[in-house]
Amino acid sequence: MESMTPFFPWLAVLAGYLIGSLSFAVIVSRAMGLSDPRTFGSKNPGATNVLRSGNKSAAVITLLLDAAKGWLPVVLVKWYGPAYGLGEGTMAMAGLAAFVGHLYPVFFKFKGGKGVATAAGVLLGISPLLGLAAGATWLIMAYFFRFSSLASLTAAVFAPVYYIFGDGVAWYLNKGVVLALSLMSILLIYRHVENIGKLLKGTESRLGHKAKH
Repeated sequence: MESMTPFFPWLAVLAGYLIGSLSFAVIVSRAMGLSDPRTFGSKNPGATNVLRSGNKSAAVITLLLDAAKGWLPVVLVKWYGPAYGLGEGTMAMAGLAAFVGHLYPVFFKFKGGKGVATAAGVLLGISPLLGLAAGATWLIMAYFFRFSSLASLTAAVFAPVYYIFGDGVAWYLNKGVVLALSLMSILLIYRHVENIGKLLKGTESRLGHKAKH
């Protein structure tokens, strides 16, 4: 049962958004003396574009931190929320808020990344198996086709499906989680509209391609 005090769920959602607003692609690049990822390649402040700088370590660190900021709000509500009457609905909304924070970060003029790693962190927080299933989908698609965008789109579409069919009871008891996952998928697809156009035209950059900057 959700908290009878509206303050606590909203506080969890706000905290999730603020954590998600930390753009680690920019923060890590600055700390490591690299070019701002918003100035080259896709100009997307995310791990894939940091990889285009040629610094794999920076890309890995960015990936892990972006995933962690999606995972943290979810597990904090999962672990400590019940004591304050916070249930799975609030857990899902806190994760969604972190994801939205990555897309539209208040600390970076609301210009953020596409949210793939952060979404993965949210999925892992909700269910490790769900996160692994979506991650495996991304890896398989990326390995065979070498397009990060195509892999992300495929994982985004299948994530809610994995959740529903992986735990049938969730459809009846955890509609908040299903709604949050569905909204994340829609937003991920929306943020990849330009990539979809490039894929159709055959001009999308492949993984491992170093950007000129």
